[in-house]
Amino acid sequence: MNDPLSDFQISFQHIDLLVPRVNKGIQFILVISGELKIETSSRFYHLEEKDLLVINRNQLYQVQGCENNRVMIVTISDAFMDYHYTDYRNRRFECYSREIDLGREDMILSIRKLLANVVISNYRQDEIYRIEVKSYLCQMLLILIRGFEEEGSVVEKMDTGDERLSQIIDYMEKNYDQMITLEGIAKKFFLSTGYLSRYFKQKMGLGFSRFLMDIRLKHSMKDLLYTSDSISQIAMNNGFPNAKSFSTLFKEVYGMTPHIYRDNHYIQNEDSVKSYSKEDASNFIRSPEIVAKLSSMILEDQKSYSHTETRYEKLPLNLSKPVTMKLNCPNHILEIGEIIELLKEDVRSQVLDVKKDLQLKYIGVRHLISNTAIPPEVETDEVIPTTSPYFNIDSALEFMKQHDLSLFARADYMDISRSEEQYFTKLTQFIRHCLQLYGESFIKQWHVMFYEPYFTGVEATELQRVYLKLHERLKSIIPSIQVGVYMPFSFRKEKTSDNHVWQLEYGESIDFIGYNANQNEVIDFKEMANTTFDLAKDYIKEKTDKMKRYLKRNNIEKPLHLVSWNTLSGNTRYTNGTFFRGALVLKNVLDIANDVKTVALWINTIVHEEVGKDKRYRMDGVELFHYLNGKRPAYFALMFLKRLHGEIVAHGKDYVMTQNERGYQLILMNSTIINPYFSVEETFLQKLNKEIHVTIFGMPKGEYQIRKHVFDKDHGALYTKWWNLNSKHGMDAEVIDYIINSSRPSLEIFDESIEEDWSFYSYLTSNAIHFFDIRKTYS
Repeated sequence: MNDPLSDFQISFQHIDLLVPRVNKGIQFILVISGELKIETSSRFYHLEEKDLLVINRNQLYQVQGCENNRVMIVTISDAFMDYHYTDYRNRRFECYSREIDLGREDMILSIRKLLANVVISNYRQDEIYRIEVKSYLCQMLLILIRGFEEEGSVVEKMDTGDERLSQIIDYMEKNYDQMITLEGIAKKFFLSTGYLSRYFKQKMGLGFSRFLMDIRLKHSMKDLLYTSDSISQIAMNNGFPNAKSFSTLFKEVYGMTPHIYRDNHYIQNEDSVKSYSKEDASNFIRSPEIVAKLSSMILEDQKSYSHTETRYEKLPLNLSKPVTMKLNCPNHILEIGEIIELLKEDVRSQVLDVKKDLQLKYIGVRHLISNTAIPPEVETDEVIPTTSPYFNIDSALEFMKQHDLSLFARADYMDISRSEEQYFTKLTQFIRHCLQLYGESFIKQWHVMFYEPYFTGVEATELQRVYLKLHERLKSIIPSIQVGVYMPFSFRKEKTSDNHVWQLEYGESIDFIGYNANQNEVIDFKEMANTTFDLAKDYIKEKTDKMKRYLKRNNIEKPLHLVSWNTLSGNTRYTNGTFFRGALVLKNVLDIANDVKTVALWINTIVHEEVGKDKRYRMDGVELFHYLNGKRPAYFALMFLKRLHGEIVAHGKDYVMTQNERGYQLILMNSTIINPYFSVEETFLQKLNKEIHVTIFGMPKGEYQIRKHVFDKDHGALYTKWWNLNSKHGMDAEVIDYIINSSRPSLEIFDESIEEDWSFYSYLTSNAIHFFDIRKTYS
């Protein structure tokens, strides 16, 4: 029976010199102490303590080490790779710890940890060590395949099981700078010229001469990058007959001349590894101290990578051909219920937070002139009354005026119809009072929206009559005030209701139109099949587009205000909390940013549910604050939109990039529509995660500071910490205060020197948002 570890070789070495050899299998080289210089056919690698390099199959390399280095080498055989990974022969791996793209650091840390675990298990050799070692090595390979895989060249695809072909390739790799001909190789390996030509083409997929030129071209690249030799010298040193043939082939493969390539990519002078001997100068080490050093050095790193089940996407962004668009961020209406809510200090504090962090313009109120807001005048024998019915509402309005906030008031038909004449008398007196006290410049920015829902028993003629009376009364006092209507609109029928169709005939008397778009309306939450939830994808954008087309067909073009909306949330408080939806909120607002003037938001859960206390759970709005005064996902999601500025230079379904005076900004999203009930199942959610490999072409060269904000269920969501810190004995102020203050998006800062195309990786959990502030520095 074969030893299950025969497919793996694990060794510790002190290396002075490893002479040129062609690698068999996949090799992990980890420097525990000291330094190494590794030279391959195309470049040099300098490794110091904790550095990691992967050598690919059939790759020619040689090694030179300093004194007292300690190196761990793990080799995994071609046979093992072929058996477990069918695409192995078509792939290669670019894994060098000093040159990993941003976002790959955790992968390198995890490979180091796994290497340490391999060693510990291998030395301990208990009854399950073979299973442990194989498990760790397979995890390493998953990370390598998942994060560092690239399309293989003809060298990686070569059949190393063909001993004669391996010998021929090995000879060509080591003697590429000499005179090599098909006839000479055929004679050396006792083959006819014709047979060798056919045999080589069949096995390698390209002709003998072209394969030889590719080897020489690969080695010449190293001279271009690391020496100051002339192009003619490089051509001669690498076996080309002359500089012209070298330059022609180079331009054919790389799309530019060797001169231009060197100007764009030159690194530094570098001496080749000198191997005067044909034997290795290294020795194997078996020492507990080495194992201890490896373990302590690596296991002190606490981060780990465990994203091997994620979806993977490539995102190329070409800034040399920007799609320049104006960035439009719609204003927000902050719904607070009745206006006297503004008398509460906690509500004022929340309003000011929203004003600072979001694009807040309007305070949305209902029942503006109710007896609660404007109490009836009390009979008194005073000649001059010492009280005013407007005392409370004036305090609220003064707060709004002081902070440059306008009123967006909903005038409900039901409020008006209870006592129509009294309503209009009270409204007239109130508007005149405000005009006298605050002046026209404040009042003319107000919006008053006539409201009656889709399902109504009120006749169209009656709704039309009352609206026109409201319009005439307000405009007669202050013509510049904005008076509009709420238009119910059916997504499926693509029209308004019969009771509201009159609005199409009175466009000249309508200043704006409010509408709603709620993804929950099209979902049956009892249906478990996830395919049904595709109905909610792009629902808000599609409904907005349908409504705009409907209005245009009826010759109406008015500003649109999304006064009631929601992302997919579930129909209980439980699923609403556990289903993180930050990216859904941001994406929906971005999708309609150019179509609407405002998007409404509820200030907090308490006010929202108090307004809808007749319903078990309100699903007609998005709240910004929780019961605890902590910020809900919508707050942070839309805060990123407020921070985004400049001109859009690239955009797509789940990303937007802008250019501004400081550099660039990039938002990445993983917008995921699922049944919210599934959000409690962590294993299911992991399959919805996404890793994006971003490559940005055409950024100006220079030094940049990268600020990366991560907003997901673990970085910013209240419910994660609430869940983890909960107790059957309840919470006190200390715990609640900690949850509120620590529930924020995370921040990381990186310095990047960008000389050409810049690439990095971003791992996004379900409905996560990553915001990159890419700032040019001038130090």
